[in-house]
Amino acid sequence: MMRRYVSPDEATIEREFDLVPSEWQFAANYNAAPTQPVPAIRVVDGQPDPALLNWGFGEHETFTVAMEMLKLGEGDRSLLARGQRCIIPALGFYEWRADKAGAKRPYFVHVENQAVFGFAGLWERESCTIITVPANALMTEIDGAARMPAILAREMRDVWLYGSPANAAAALSAYPSAQMIAYAVTARVDSLSNNDETLIEPLETDVD
Repeated sequence: MMRRYVSPDEATIEREFDLVPSEWQFAANYNAAPTQPVPAIRVVDGQPDPALLNWGFGEHETFTVAMEMLKLGEGDRSLLARGQRCIIPALGFYEWRADKAGAKRPYFVHVENQAVFGFAGLWERESCTIITVPANALMTEIDGAARMPAILAREMRDVWLYGSPANAAAALSAYPSAQMIAYAVTARVDSLSNNDETLIEPLETDVD
């Protein structure tokens, strides 16, 4: 399951999500990882509130939560109804694919029809987590994964942030494989000490 992704700089996020410029300032993070502060867009007092939140919340530092878990319980007792929704902007994310020898190679995955997209997430206090959904065919081909991050269609962003629990649930689905691209990238991604745009340069494009 996804544990690394590429996070845009603050100006790119403000343009894409039509945010009023704020005091947050940060560069793009080409190797964002759990426990790090990451940019998120939440709603506070009915208004979008961009903030840096630590990726992973709760006693056990939950980095991802399955969509199915949001619907447990009834009515106001479900996590979807109780949870505070947010969008976590991204340029793409990494998954690792095992070759015939069993060695794992990182792949960069991004969305063809959204240069900047958003993961559906939840936040509490100063932390956030990313929601996962059943994997599409592309993600299954890469690593046999049963799960993938919930990527929001552009028209579903406001639904996720402001809609009723029922409407927000409708925003969660596997993004279409035909609208995603994946290609192999350098193994330098494996080390968090590496963080620059060369990490997303393609080595090959045999999965698309």
